[in-house]
Amino acid sequence: MIPIFDYILLIFLIVAAVISLKVKDLLSASMVFGIYSFLICLLWAEMGAVDVAFTEAAVGAGVSAVFLIATVYNTKRRSSD
Repeated sequence: MIPIFDYILLIFLIVAAVISLKVKDLLSASMVFGIYSFLICLLWAEMGAVDVAFTEAAVGAGVSAVFLIATVYNTKRRSSD
């Protein structure tokens, strides 16, 4: 394990988590959530849990992000601001 790489990943994870919570646009939040899942995948792979990293990449960064973005695109606003 490379400690400096772990620290950099953790800093990026915290930044991505804060951005996904603070952003107002749902599409942007979904994209940042996909980035967060990808960073978690890198962290799992760096720790040596390659099977968990592959699962996180397929489910977290892949399928979940695509479903969230597709859901945001297919919803309509009820009020016009």
